[in-house]
Amino acid sequence: TIDIALWKFESPKYFFTVIDAPGHRDFIKNMITGTSQADCAILVVASGVGEFEAGISKEGQTREHALLAFTLGVKQMIVAINKMDDSSVMYGQARYEEIKSEVTTYLKKVGYKPAKIPFVPISGWEGDNMIDRSTNMPWYKGPFLLEALDNLNAPKRPSDKPLRLPLQDVYKIGGIGTVPVGRVETGVIKPGMVATFGPVGLSTEVKSVEMHHESLPEA
Repeated sequence: TIDIALWKFESPKYFFTVIDAPGHRDFIKNMITGTSQADCAILVVASGVGEFEAGISKEGQTREHALLAFTLGVKQMIVAINKMDDSSVMYGQARYEEIKSEVTTYLKKVGYKPAKIPFVPISGWEGDNMIDRSTNMPWYKGPFLLEALDNLNAPKRPSDKPLRLPLQDVYKIGGIGTVPVGRVETGVIKPGMVATFGPVGLSTEVKSVEMHHESLPEA
Protein backbone atom coordinates (compact mmCIF):
# COMPACT_ATOMS: atom_id res chain seq x y z
CA THR A 1 0.00 0.00 0.00
CA ILE A 2 1.28 3.48 -0.91
CA ASP A 3 -1.85 5.56 -0.36
CA ILE A 4 -4.60 4.73 2.13
CA ALA A 5 -7.31 2.34 0.93
CA LEU A 6 -10.84 2.03 2.32
CA TRP A 7 -12.99 -1.06 2.65
CA LYS A 8 -16.25 -1.74 4.50
CA PHE A 9 -17.76 -4.80 6.14
CA GLU A 10 -20.35 -5.68 8.76
CA SER A 11 -19.80 -7.89 11.78
CA PRO A 12 -22.57 -9.41 13.92
CA LYS A 13 -22.45 -6.21 16.02
CA TYR A 14 -20.94 -3.27 14.10
CA PHE A 15 -20.49 -1.63 10.69
CA PHE A 16 -16.77 -1.15 10.00
CA THR A 17 -14.79 1.00 7.61
CA VAL A 18 -11.27 -0.37 7.32
CA ILE A 19 -8.58 2.20 6.58
CA ASP A 20 -5.61 0.27 5.20
CA ALA A 21 -2.56 2.44 5.93
CA PRO A 22 0.85 1.94 4.31
CA GLY A 23 3.47 0.14 6.39
CA HIS A 24 6.56 1.45 4.57
CA ARG A 25 8.38 4.34 6.25
CA ASP A 26 8.55 6.32 2.96
CA PHE A 27 4.76 6.75 3.04
CA ILE A 28 4.36 7.67 6.71
CA LYS A 29 2.47 10.88 5.82
CA ASN A 30 -0.27 8.78 4.22
CA MET A 31 -0.31 6.50 7.26
CA ILE A 32 -0.91 9.56 9.48
CA THR A 33 -3.81 10.69 7.25
CA GLY A 34 -5.49 7.30 7.63
CA THR A 35 -4.76 6.72 11.30
CA SER A 36 -6.02 10.16 12.35
CA GLN A 37 -9.54 9.13 11.30
CA ALA A 38 -9.58 5.79 13.13
CA ASP A 39 -11.54 4.80 16.26
CA CYS A 40 -9.39 1.71 16.77
CA ALA A 41 -6.02 0.52 15.47
CA ILE A 42 -5.16 -3.01 14.44
CA LEU A 43 -1.39 -3.22 14.81
CA VAL A 44 -0.32 -6.04 12.47
CA VAL A 45 2.96 -7.58 13.62
CA ALA A 46 4.81 -10.13 11.47
CA SER A 47 5.87 -13.13 13.56
CA GLY A 48 8.52 -14.49 11.16
CA VAL A 49 12.03 -14.77 12.60
CA GLY A 50 13.90 -11.63 11.55
CA GLU A 51 10.72 -9.85 10.40
CA PHE A 52 9.41 -9.16 13.89
CA GLU A 53 12.84 -8.13 15.12
CA ALA A 54 13.18 -5.60 12.25
CA GLY A 55 9.76 -4.10 13.03
CA ILE A 56 10.33 -3.73 16.77
CA SER A 57 13.91 -2.42 16.42
CA LYS A 58 14.70 1.21 17.25
CA GLU A 59 13.99 2.40 13.68
CA GLY A 60 11.27 -0.21 13.06
CA GLN A 61 7.80 0.52 11.73
CA THR A 62 5.98 -1.46 14.46
CA ARG A 63 7.31 1.03 17.00
CA GLU A 64 6.65 4.10 14.86
CA HIS A 65 3.09 3.10 13.98
CA ALA A 66 2.16 2.28 17.59
CA LEU A 67 3.55 5.62 18.79
CA LEU A 68 1.79 7.58 16.02
CA ALA A 69 -1.54 5.83 16.67
CA PHE A 70 -1.42 6.81 20.35
CA THR A 71 -0.27 10.36 19.56
CA LEU A 72 -3.13 10.74 17.05
CA GLY A 73 -5.65 9.84 19.77
CA VAL A 74 -6.42 6.24 18.78
CA LYS A 75 -6.78 4.76 22.25
CA GLN A 76 -8.33 1.37 21.38
CA MET A 77 -6.00 -1.20 19.89
CA ILE A 78 -5.91 -4.83 18.79
CA VAL A 79 -2.55 -6.48 18.10
CA ALA A 80 -2.71 -9.08 15.31
CA ILE A 81 0.36 -11.32 15.38
CA ASN A 82 0.40 -12.36 11.72
CA LYS A 83 2.16 -15.06 9.66
CA MET A 84 1.80 -17.70 12.38
CA ASP A 85 1.92 -20.21 9.49
CA ASP A 86 5.49 -19.12 8.63
CA SER A 87 8.01 -21.97 8.49
CA SER A 88 10.07 -20.28 11.24
CA VAL A 89 7.02 -20.13 13.55
CA MET A 90 4.81 -23.13 12.71
CA TYR A 91 1.92 -21.87 14.88
CA GLY A 92 4.21 -22.04 17.93
CA GLN A 93 3.04 -20.72 21.29
CA ALA A 94 6.57 -19.86 22.44
CA ARG A 95 7.06 -17.42 19.55
CA TYR A 96 3.62 -15.88 20.21
CA GLU A 97 4.44 -15.35 23.91
CA GLU A 98 7.85 -13.86 23.06
CA ILE A 99 6.31 -11.33 20.65
CA LYS A 100 3.42 -10.53 23.00
CA SER A 101 5.85 -9.82 25.84
CA GLU A 102 8.05 -7.50 23.76
CA VAL A 103 5.15 -5.59 22.16
CA THR A 104 3.42 -5.28 25.57
CA THR A 105 6.52 -3.63 27.04
CA TYR A 106 6.69 -1.10 24.21
CA LEU A 107 2.95 -0.31 24.16
CA LYS A 108 3.06 0.36 27.92
CA LYS A 109 5.96 2.78 27.32
CA VAL A 110 3.94 4.58 24.61
CA GLY A 111 0.94 5.04 26.94
CA TYR A 112 -1.43 2.17 26.11
CA LYS A 113 -2.88 -0.16 28.74
CA PRO A 114 -1.82 -3.61 27.45
CA ALA A 115 -4.19 -5.40 29.86
CA LYS A 116 -7.07 -4.09 27.71
CA ILE A 117 -5.44 -5.04 24.38
CA PRO A 118 -6.14 -8.46 22.81
CA PHE A 119 -3.12 -10.11 21.16
CA VAL A 120 -4.56 -12.35 18.44
CA PRO A 121 -2.30 -14.88 16.66
CA ILE A 122 -3.43 -15.02 13.02
CA SER A 123 -2.49 -16.05 9.52
CA GLY A 124 -3.97 -13.68 6.97
CA TRP A 125 -2.79 -16.02 4.20
CA GLU A 126 -4.33 -19.19 5.64
CA GLY A 127 -7.27 -17.46 7.39
CA ASP A 128 -6.37 -18.68 10.89
CA ASN A 129 -8.24 -16.85 13.71
CA MET A 130 -9.66 -14.27 11.30
CA ILE A 131 -13.41 -14.90 11.19
CA ASP A 132 -13.53 -18.11 13.22
CA ARG A 133 -11.38 -20.02 15.69
CA SER A 134 -8.32 -21.79 14.25
CA THR A 135 -7.71 -25.47 14.97
CA ASN A 136 -3.98 -24.92 14.34
CA MET A 137 -3.50 -23.05 17.64
CA PRO A 138 -5.50 -24.93 20.32
CA TRP A 139 -3.28 -23.33 22.99
CA TYR A 140 -4.78 -19.89 22.27
CA LYS A 141 -7.94 -19.25 24.30
CA GLY A 142 -8.60 -15.57 23.49
CA PRO A 143 -10.93 -14.04 20.88
CA PHE A 144 -10.34 -14.47 17.14
CA LEU A 145 -9.98 -11.22 15.18
CA LEU A 146 -13.66 -10.67 14.31
CA GLU A 147 -14.63 -11.33 17.95
CA ALA A 148 -11.99 -8.86 19.15
CA LEU A 149 -13.45 -6.23 16.81
CA ASP A 150 -16.94 -6.83 18.20
CA ASN A 151 -15.59 -6.43 21.74
CA LEU A 152 -14.54 -2.83 21.02
CA ASN A 153 -16.38 0.11 22.56
CA ALA A 154 -18.44 2.04 20.01
CA PRO A 155 -17.28 5.65 19.59
CA LYS A 156 -19.50 8.44 20.90
CA ARG A 157 -20.07 11.21 18.38
CA PRO A 158 -21.48 14.44 19.91
CA SER A 159 -24.10 15.11 17.21
CA ASP A 160 -25.66 17.95 19.25
CA LYS A 161 -22.54 20.12 18.79
CA PRO A 162 -21.69 22.34 15.76
CA LEU A 163 -20.48 20.51 12.63
CA ARG A 164 -16.75 19.76 12.56
CA LEU A 165 -15.48 17.71 9.62
CA PRO A 166 -11.69 17.62 9.10
CA LEU A 167 -10.96 17.12 5.39
CA GLN A 168 -8.92 14.12 4.36
CA ASP A 169 -9.02 14.79 0.61
CA VAL A 170 -10.82 16.78 -2.09
CA TYR A 171 -11.80 15.35 -5.47
CA LYS A 172 -12.93 17.28 -8.53
CA ILE A 173 -15.30 15.03 -10.50
CA GLY A 174 -16.46 16.06 -13.97
CA GLY A 175 -20.22 16.68 -14.17
CA ILE A 176 -20.55 16.52 -10.38
CA GLY A 177 -18.19 19.18 -9.02
CA THR A 178 -15.99 19.36 -5.93
CA VAL A 179 -16.28 16.44 -3.51
CA PRO A 180 -14.63 16.95 -0.09
CA VAL A 181 -13.91 13.75 1.85
CA GLY A 182 -13.55 13.36 5.62
CA ARG A 183 -15.08 12.10 8.85
CA VAL A 184 -17.72 13.93 10.88
CA GLU A 185 -16.20 14.47 14.33
CA THR A 186 -19.08 16.48 15.82
CA GLY A 187 -22.48 17.69 14.65
CA VAL A 188 -24.48 16.52 11.64
CA ILE A 189 -24.16 17.13 7.89
CA LYS A 190 -27.09 16.71 5.50
CA PRO A 191 -28.12 17.82 2.00
CA GLY A 192 -29.46 21.39 1.79
CA MET A 193 -27.54 22.77 4.76
CA VAL A 194 -24.84 25.45 4.43
CA ALA A 195 -21.32 24.49 5.54
CA THR A 196 -18.41 26.88 6.10
CA PHE A 197 -14.81 25.93 5.32
CA GLY A 198 -12.05 27.25 7.58
CA PRO A 199 -9.77 29.09 7.72
CA VAL A 200 -10.91 30.92 4.55
CA GLY A 201 -14.51 31.31 5.76
CA LEU A 202 -15.96 30.10 2.44
CA SER A 203 -19.60 28.92 2.68
CA THR A 204 -21.36 26.53 0.32
CA GLU A 205 -24.49 24.39 0.17
CA VAL A 206 -24.23 20.65 0.71
CA LYS A 207 -25.69 18.90 -2.36
CA SER A 208 -25.45 15.29 -1.19
CA VAL A 209 -23.86 13.09 1.47
CA GLU A 210 -22.38 9.69 0.57
CA MET A 211 -20.57 6.87 2.33
CA HIS A 212 -18.96 4.11 0.26
CA HIS A 213 -20.80 5.42 -2.85
CA GLU A 214 -24.20 5.11 -1.16
CA SER A 215 -26.37 8.18 -0.63
CA LEU A 216 -27.26 9.05 2.99
CA PRO A 217 -29.96 11.35 4.41
CA GLU A 218 -27.36 12.63 6.91
CA ALA A 219 -24.03 11.79 8.53
